[in-house]
This record gives sequence, structure tokens and C-alpha cells, in this order.
Amino acid sequence: MGGAGAVLPRDPSTAQRLAKILYIRGLREMSAKAKAGYYDDFRSPLATPIVQLVVDLTKMGHYDLAERARQGEFDATKEEASEWYEREGRKLLGDVFRK
Repeated sequence: MGGAGAVLPRDPSTAQRLAKILYIRGLREMSAKAKAGYYDDFRSPLATPIVQLVVDLTKMGHYDLAERARQGEFDATKEEASEWYEREGRKLLGDVFRK
């Protein structure tokens, strides 16, 4: 039952959580995009992936999900931002944001 050194399962990423929500709502194509990082703050090819998410959800008539996106529910977490910085950002940005 997991001793002191047990590794706890990591929470799903924001992209994975969004993909699951979209899948449950029947938005299979958008779910696949989300899973691939299309709406992700750090993996998307788009400059404003959350804006695109809101637009796509609105077009599909899912106004409640669009509002949740506008309110920041699907923005990357601080942990995801830190992971990106360690993986890619440090190289791109240098130590600009280092504490």
C-alpha cells in the first residue's frame, strides 16, 4: 500500500482532462485535437489556443464549456508551465524568468 518511497500517480495533464471532457460530450474530433496538444498553452501550434478552443466550442453549441475555457479552467497549470520551462523554455528564454 505504498510506503514512504511510493510514487503517487500524477494528475492528468490539462490537455488530457480537456480531451476526456470533450470525448464525453461527443466532440470526438476536438477531443483528439486536445489530446494531441492543439489547445495546450505550451504544445499548440497556435498563438492563442484557448481562444481557438472557445471559438470551436461556441461553433459546436457548447456554450457552457466555452465559458469554462474563458474562465481559465483549461489554462496550463503552474506545474505544466514549470515543466515546459525546464524542457524548452530555459533554452529559449535563458534565465529571464528564473527566481
